[in-house]
Amino acid sequence: MKVILNENIETLGHIGDIVKVAPGYARNYLLPKKLAVPATEKNAKALEHAKRQMAYKKNKALESAKMLAEKLGAQAITLTHKCGEEGKLFGSVTNMEIAAFLRDKGFEIDRKKIVLEDAIKHTGDFTATVKIHPEVTATIKVTVSAA
Repeated sequence: MKVILNENIETLGHIGDIVKVAPGYARNYLLPKKLAVPATEKNAKALEHAKRQMAYKKNKALESAKMLAEKLGAQAITLTHKCGEEGKLFGSVTNMEIAAFLRDKGFEIDRKKIVLEDAIKHTGDFTATVKIHPEVTATIKVTVSAA
């Protein structure tokens, strides 16, 4: 009996695979647990339609992430902090402060997606990476000046 898998099953295959199994295995285990559906023409067409929709949504998300990356790349961040001798900051600049600055400028970026190479503990110019999408990252310039 041929079935279309709804879940990843180690011994059979991945989601969307059409596999041939024993009728009892399909009837008694896969179908009741909703791990698979019978491989009918209707179910195959529904699977193809779902795959097309997922691909379309993925491409849309990728395009919007690329546009956001371009806008973020053009954004310059300037933060002022109290500092001591030789431009050393009292404390450090964190990704939370950068996220708050971006939020004020109209960008909704989660602070966990902002990656700083090293802790920013003195004045100067630095770069931060924003992971917008698994395939898209943006580099932003952060300038820290004395208050």
